[in-house]
Amino acid sequence: MTLKLEGLTKRFGEFTAVDNVNLTIEPGRMFGFLGGNGAGKTTTFRMILGLLPISEGTATFNGQRIDYGVTDTIGYLPEERGLNPKLKVEEQLQYLGQLKGLSKSKCNQEIDYWLERFEVTENKSKKIEKLSKGNQQKIQLIASILHRPKLMILDEPFSGLDPVNVEILKGAIKQLNEEGATIIFSTHRMEHVEELCEEMCILNKGKQVVSGNIEQIKHDFGQKTLVIEGEHPIDFVREMPGVLSMKSVRNKHTIKLEDESYAEPIFKRIIELGYFKRFEVQEPSINDIFIQKVGRVDE
Repeated sequence: MTLKLEGLTKRFGEFTAVDNVNLTIEPGRMFGFLGGNGAGKTTTFRMILGLLPISEGTATFNGQRIDYGVTDTIGYLPEERGLNPKLKVEEQLQYLGQLKGLSKSKCNQEIDYWLERFEVTENKSKKIEKLSKGNQQKIQLIASILHRPKLMILDEPFSGLDPVNVEILKGAIKQLNEEGATIIFSTHRMEHVEELCEEMCILNKGKQVVSGNIEQIKHDFGQKTLVIEGEHPIDFVREMPGVLSMKSVRNKHTIKLEDESYAEPIFKRIIELGYFKRFEVQEPSINDIFIQKVGRVDE
């Protein structure tokens, strides 16, 4: 089931929050949305799900707009968490699971599985309001995946979680993806997209500035990072052609190059000095690309 966005646009009066986004996300992909505050990520998700009317363009899943007829195949974790604080964890999950079409017995089976998977079995009979914010977030996520959806849209799923719980969540997301789910998530943590996703889109002020396969994006970006480690001083490299910047910490030098071709003359110069422990040309990071395209990291 392919998710397709064509000319997707949202206006609020004179303000354009999302401006002509075009994406095709194939079944079974892990797709990351990156962008600062106000970039349009949440608005895009809400239009996909039919929670906000679309000003222009279309958003279709398996060739049709998302409506109540297909919601049982979709899981959504909103940025604003919305659990009922007075309900017990089990009651909340049973209610939401059965809304998604699960039988009571299947729902209970999935609840027990995911509570154990997220290491929160002791909270099964506790009221939501008695849980920590991190554990409330886990329950909210379980509610969105209880029915094993074919399409999952997760808005800032890692927000507010400590590193241990981030790893648990990443493991669950990988598992669902391996089982065939298409997963789309927004984040401002570049490393999560780098680690988990095959494809991404960077939004800036509602505009789609970069999108596609991550490895291809890195290849096409041109700029490379050269890492040199050794005891010989190499300050002269700063003035060599193609060098955009150079940072040195003790014997490690990190150099930004316009493209890979400028690495060879640097190599020829430094080997004249003697032994170097490391000379490595690296692809740009997503953080490098984001800063170049957006100009800042503002979250």
